[in-house]
Amino acid sequence: MSPMDVSPIFEKFVRAAGELFEVPGSDVEMAFWTILVGFLSNASCAILGCYLVLRRMSLLGDAISHSILPGLVIAFFLSQSTAFLPMFVGALAMGVLAAFLTQTLCVYGKVAEDASMGVVFTSLFALGVILISQVGRVHLDADCVLYGKIELVSLDTVPRWGMEVPRTLGSLGLVLGMVILFVTAFWKELKLTSFDPMLATAMGLNATLVHYLLMGMVSVVTVASFEAVGSIVVIAMLIVPGATAQLLTDRLGWMIVWSVVVGALSAVLGYLGAVYAHTSVAGMMAVVAGLQFFAAVFLAPKHGLLSKAFHNGRLSLWIVSEDIIAALYRLEERAGGSAVVPTMSYASCARASGGGLTAWLAIPVLYGRGRVAFSRGAKLQLTAAGKRLGESLVRSHRLWEAFLDEHFELPTDHLHEPASRIEHFIGPALQEKLEREVARSDVDPHGRAIPPSQTTDS
Repeated sequence: MSPMDVSPIFEKFVRAAGELFEVPGSDVEMAFWTILVGFLSNASCAILGCYLVLRRMSLLGDAISHSILPGLVIAFFLSQSTAFLPMFVGALAMGVLAAFLTQTLCVYGKVAEDASMGVVFTSLFALGVILISQVGRVHLDADCVLYGKIELVSLDTVPRWGMEVPRTLGSLGLVLGMVILFVTAFWKELKLTSFDPMLATAMGLNATLVHYLLMGMVSVVTVASFEAVGSIVVIAMLIVPGATAQLLTDRLGWMIVWSVVVGALSAVLGYLGAVYAHTSVAGMMAVVAGLQFFAAVFLAPKHGLLSKAFHNGRLSLWIVSEDIIAALYRLEERAGGSAVVPTMSYASCARASGGGLTAWLAIPVLYGRGRVAFSRGAKLQLTAAGKRLGESLVRSHRLWEAFLDEHFELPTDHLHEPASRIEHFIGPALQEKLEREVARSDVDPHGRAIPPSQTTDS
């Protein structure tokens, strides 16, 4: 097969990226098959990995990938061959056994799930080492076991569709199809048992059966991917894409989509990075997946550290701004309609809202939004919009104090603090409900007048 037989769009992409990463043009065909095999493996692992992450069983892939060693040795001993089918069956049987023993120890042996995984996979891996030493004729390439041979898949081909394709492509494509069919057929069952297995059982679903079906599929994917990409990528792709996707969305469907995207980017960028750095392709794919996870930790729109810091900063600025408005409104209220509009210095406003950098930043924000204005002497006073906001805040505060005083046995001096916190989150609709719930809506428990509703005529 010549490079021109490859998809033209993909070839253009690989050539453009190859120029950037110094990939020789003659390696386009190898790049195509390597990236495609990596994508098929990564996507299969990523889809099932989402459920493992939700079930807090992320290390099960690690346990299965180590536990299949005795299955490989037993399959060779019985078949006297290293052909794909007997090796696959032996490894799959041992992978399912590892999942079964892990669950059995956890449920019936009352052993913690992480501890049961550790016991099972270390014991089975040790058994495999002993069997190898006893049989003596099993040859396992350590580099293949750890890193896989994904960069060599284009050298082991079979004739398909009128061209030579990697032998691994067929098995991985079949496994990906099985995964998609499995998730589609058991979508409701997998979703319920992953989020709330007790509720699923109460609804009549067999949570245990669904668990073993999922573990069986994880074993199939692990074994099918093991030969091509090695244990490092299998473990990474069963954990990292799902964990990354969980940071990016709270919806299971989108979580699966994002996990596949992470797996695809890991395949493409991992290959290009490995060629550029002259290192292991499988290892670089795992590294790229890890880099995407750390990027999501900081940049995820809802759960990222920077996003949370930005949101918390905006929330703090909003609350402090409203505290300044309320302080200025109370100052005018105490003035009792004096002809001279009360003002407050910049520093006094900052202290009234608790001080700190946020308080000093809030005043320019209020000025920019037209809530406060500067008078002579650089002192602050409320604008008409600021007075309306201040009146609403003080009304919320005092209605909440009246509600607490009437419905809870709290001392009068314990009412101000909780009202100061909740006043920022009480809108006009809730104000009306509070007004209906208190006996007197004209004064608060301290005898101070509650401002009237802004929707009624004064």
